[in-house]
Order: sequence, then C-alpha cells, then structure tokens
Amino acid sequence: MSPTALELAAAVRTAERSARDAVAASIEAIAAGDGAIHAFVEVLADRALARAEQIDAAVAAGSDPGPLAGVPVALKDNLCTRGVPTTCASRILGTWCPPYDATVVERLERAGAVVVGKTNMDEFAMGSSTENSCFGPTRNPRDHARVPGGSSGGSAAAVAAGFVPLALGSDTGGSIRQPAAFCGVVGVKPTYGLVSRYGLVAFASSLDQIGPFAATVADAAAALAAIAGHDERDSTSLSDPVPELAAAVGRGVLGRRIGVVKELVDGVDRPVAARAREAAEAMAAAGATVEEVSIPQLRYGLAAYYLLAPAEASSNLARFDGVRYGLRVDAPDASAMNVATRTEGFGAEVKRRIMLGTYALSAGYYDAYYARAQRVRTLVAQGFGRAFATFDALLGATTPTTAFALAERTENPLAMYLSDTCTVPASLAGIPAISVPFGADPAGLPVGVQVMAPALGESTLFAVAGALERAAPPERRP
Repeated sequence: MSPTALELAAAVRTAERSARDAVAASIEAIAAGDGAIHAFVEVLADRALARAEQIDAAVAAGSDPGPLAGVPVALKDNLCTRGVPTTCASRILGTWCPPYDATVVERLERAGAVVVGKTNMDEFAMGSSTENSCFGPTRNPRDHARVPGGSSGGSAAAVAAGFVPLALGSDTGGSIRQPAAFCGVVGVKPTYGLVSRYGLVAFASSLDQIGPFAATVADAAAALAAIAGHDERDSTSLSDPVPELAAAVGRGVLGRRIGVVKELVDGVDRPVAARAREAAEAMAAAGATVEEVSIPQLRYGLAAYYLLAPAEASSNLARFDGVRYGLRVDAPDASAMNVATRTEGFGAEVKRRIMLGTYALSAGYYDAYYARAQRVRTLVAQGFGRAFATFDALLGATTPTTAFALAERTENPLAMYLSDTCTVPASLAGIPAISVPFGADPAGLPVGVQVMAPALGESTLFAVAGALERAAPPERRP
C-alpha cells in the first residue's frame, strides 16, 4: 500500500526518503496509468523534480521544509499557477498562463508540498461528472465505464488512482464532496471564508470554496491546515483562528450528539441509504448519541442553488469577452467579436447556465426568481441553525446514487443536477462538510457518507470523520 501524505512527509523530513524519489514515483505512476483515466490535463514533471531537489537540499542543510515536505499534490485547473496554463477546461481561456499563484498554491508550497500537475474538471466547474471539459471526460478509477463525479473529478480520480496522495478542488454546490464519494476518497468543503479564494477562477463567488482530497481523514486535515487562514487579498476571508484539526481526527465521538438528517437519507438509492444508516449505528456504538432530525427546508435547496449559482456565474463570466485574455474570434466589430468568441469558446453547459442566470436577474424576473431563491437560502441556513442547537454534527448521504455511467446523463441536465441534491444545502448555508468513504453498493462502487458541522466547526467535523473512517467496512482499492 502507498504511504499516506503524512507518512511520506515524515520520511522526507528525516531523510529516510528523498523528495525527488517521491515525486518521481508520482510522475511515473501518472505516465503509466493516466492514459486510461485522464485525471490530468498538464503534468509538470521538470518543475516538480526541480522543486523536490530544493526540498532535499533543505533537509540536507538541517532545515525543516514543512509539514507536507515532498508530498506530490495535484491542482484543479481553475487554481491560478504562475506560468502554468490555467484553462478551467474551457476553450475560451486557451493556453492562458496567470502571472501569479493562488493563495492556496503559495501555502501548499510553503508547507513543502510539490505541485505535479493540473487536473481535469467540468468547464468553469459547471457539472457533476467531469464530462463537460474541452479536454474530454475523466474516468472513475474504480470503474472506467463510470464518471468520477464533478466538477473536481480529475482531482478525485488522481487521489483514488494513487497518482498523488493529495489534491485540491473547488466546491460550489458539492464539487469536492460528490466526486470524493464516487471515487471512494475523502473530500472536504471548509466553512465559507476559511480558505482564501484569491486565485480561484470564480464560478459563484458567494458559494465557491477550495478544499482537499485525500486517501485518509488525517491527510485531509493536514492539507486543510496548510491552506486555511486569513488572506487580506480575499475580502470574504475570515479573520478567525483556524480550528484545531490534527488532534481532532483521533478524538472520537464519545458524548457527541449526532443528528441523522432525514432529508439526506430518505429518497436516496437503497444501498446508499443503508450505508448512511450503518454509519449512524457505528457512531452510536462508538459512544455518540444519535437521533434522526428533519430539516424540511433542505428540500428546496437544489432549486434555489440552480438559480443563485447561475446568476452569479452570468456576472462572473462576463469578463471572458475576447478582449483582455484567452480566445478571440475575429469579427467586423467589437460586439460581433464578443458574441463569436463566447459562442465558440464556451461549452453547452456553461452557455445554459449563463442564460439561466441572466434570465433570473433580468428586469421583471429578479424578484420572482433570484430574490426568492435568496430567501430560500436564508431558510436553509436557519434550518441548519435550529438543528445545530441540538446536535454537534449532522450526518447523511453525500450523493443520492453511486457513480453513474459515462454519457448516462449528458442529455438530461435535470438528472445531472439531481446529483447535487445532498451536497447543495451545506454550500448554501456556508457550513463545513466532509465526505468519508463508507463501504460500497452491491456492484462494489464506493459510497460516501457526509458529515456537517456548524460554521468553523471543523474540529468537530474531523472528530466525527475520523471515527467514521475507523468504523468503515473494508473496501477494495485500485
């Protein structure tokens, strides 16, 4: 079995293993296996090996390169990386290379991690299957005929396939948690504002959050600790101290109060619901008080999300106009050039959401759609607030199904959107949530169980997640 990120970092920091060896092994694994999966859109072999050699030199000189020393990490291709194409899997950005690093990239490298490549995604993070990419789809490492989830499917697949121990994705309505569940890895959406969004190409700014994928809960906690914290370059960044994470993983749930959310268990596929209920029973056996709780407002979350997120996207994506950077399609005048560029540069799903969002914001419809969706968002947050007055954490399914087949839902947008039913509510409320692998369905496909905690309750989140991981039934790995 491959070492965890923490095991690998410990070996590098003590010179038991070189960072160069660890990074070279990752690059070799990608070269050998990614042709069948297509998790990566760019592999930065030379750059990564050079960085690894710097880390080894620091260790040899007696310096500590950081808690993630020598750990190979992959980045979703909507995270700006200086001098490296950052395309958001869209033709409209072409080979645009940002002149700066995202804050999370800076912080990962400061912690000693080594970026080995950029991963595939749904275009501008709009999708639930990583099929809406100008680079083509990514395949699930557990079953190549199935999707890895989305929109951060490339990052989830990279960890699930063993190419890297850690990867970063972005989560707007479930884009970390849903692919984590489909691929059988851990995926974390932090409290809104805990992790800086500076350098993240925006989809829906009031919802987007960056978070880690990992093979273990402890590795996810280490990655989140490395990237979290206030950033003056992000106006939505919280100034609160980063919650304690590492020790929380092993703390257990004795005396905790955990609510099983009826709306996130009822209505999902039977094998998924069964695993969620088994997870609840495991938490009770571990010493928690476990009871069912209903938050009826969650039923309206998906409809509200698919008005709010497209509305913000229609504004954020207006900057891609053929004038400042990326693709430009020549035309007789500026207006025609703008239309031609956006027509050719954006894919079908992005166009669909821009039109939906623009309609929701238009005169005569703003109050009927966007304003009403904002009120529903408030009701969802209030529903969570009432539940957290009784419970320390909440539990439910991460997804309504296990991974579905490639092309199964591409012609049915509504069916695709329903993949986000269980993840959207935590995004609307801005609370932290984590997906932890917990067994499989009868076909052997991974099932994810979702834990949610109050805002800045990541310590509780990771305590419950760690207990779930220890109680999870064994599952075969690729």
